[in-house]
Amino acid sequence: MRCTAYYPVLLTDKVAETARFYEAHFGFFRAFESDWYVHLQSRTDAAINLAVLDYRHETIPAPGRAPSAGLILNFEVEAVEAEYARLTAAGLPILLSLRSESFGQRHFITADPNGVLIDIITPIPPSAEFAGQYTPETLARIDAAQAVRTD
Repeated sequence: MRCTAYYPVLLTDKVAETARFYEAHFGFFRAFESDWYVHLQSRTDAAINLAVLDYRHETIPAPGRAPSAGLILNFEVEAVEAEYARLTAAGLPILLSLRSESFGQRHFITADPNGVLIDIITPIPPSAEFAGQYTPETLARIDAAQAVRTD
């Protein structure tokens, strides 16, 4: 299989509200819009997409007609501290406060209007305990990004 695009689709009964949330707080715009489906695209990177679909729509097989649950969307960002300050000031719920993890992330978790968890992450160098679980290429990418952020 040659995949040409990949993006999550959130199933909800709050299509317009959910789309507005991701536009207002995460820099998306509506590339396509109907009353039952909105395709969102990042304003800064056309490869980053998210869709919002009414879970009751006829194109969803009956066994799958339920709101999205048990899902975490990860947004990897350059400056997690700035995003924490921005989203906290905007009044988004903070379900996990900003913190550094030994496995190589500085992050916090919020939620969208449907309760879908959103993990905002900046990769950081992992502890020695976790470094061996990364490929050398990934560690080099994390180190290079860290060097740019501290310059």
